[in-house]
Amino acid sequence: MIQDLHSHTYYSFCGGDKPEEIVEAAIAGGIEVFGITDHNYGIGNGRRNVFAASKVNVADDYEGTLLRYFDHINLIKEKYANDIRILRGIEIATLKGERYALPDNTDISFFDYCLIEHIDLMEDSIANGELFLFAKRCGCPVGIAHTDMFSFIAKLGEEPINYFKRMAQANIFWEMNVSYDSIHNYRQHAYMLEFFGNQEQQKIIRASGVRLSVGFDGHRVQDYLPERVAEYCRKITEKGIKLAFE
Repeated sequence: MIQDLHSHTYYSFCGGDKPEEIVEAAIAGGIEVFGITDHNYGIGNGRRNVFAASKVNVADDYEGTLLRYFDHINLIKEKYANDIRILRGIEIATLKGERYALPDNTDISFFDYCLIEHIDLMEDSIANGELFLFAKRCGCPVGIAHTDMFSFIAKLGEEPINYFKRMAQANIFWEMNVSYDSIHNYRQHAYMLEFFGNQEQQKIIRASGVRLSVGFDGHRVQDYLPERVAEYCRKITEKGIKLAFE
């Protein structure tokens, strides 16, 4: 199965494309499962000027904007249902600060899944390193975006095999971010390259039962490389590891 579970549209301040444009690029590239995961703060704050404004001057309609976004992506899902499976996702910032982090008690349980970022920043994250508690708070399937999980687990002083087993039991998957585009200055993630060259890490993942995902983390449709996504999906499958939503 060829799946890309990390993409951005104009709903993310860093994204530049209509949802239809990125979906059509995924279809043309042979992607079978495609997740749209705009940033919570881009969706929730609605407009750049609102995001930049003082909090006291901002009318808080965060949950309303999340619902409107979900409804829009659901229409996209229905429009292309005969061509590709669309998942309605969202990327959740846990970086401390009122403009980025998901507000307390904001409901995201209706999404097909969410991707969590900044979990490894420990005291600078609202999750404070407590992945399982934060995942439970989300109320939907959770993936860990562009994070060196082996390094994070070492910081916690835990055994990787035990931690990944807990992730598998909690339905938390780990993303292999394969971005290679102008927005990211054609930088490849070191943790991803390390994983595909490290047989011991691969053995731990297989034994734990945790699932992996592949995400291009696209921000500009002209940079999209679906063949790169397909290559890494095949690599994961060939190593006897299951993909998320497989």
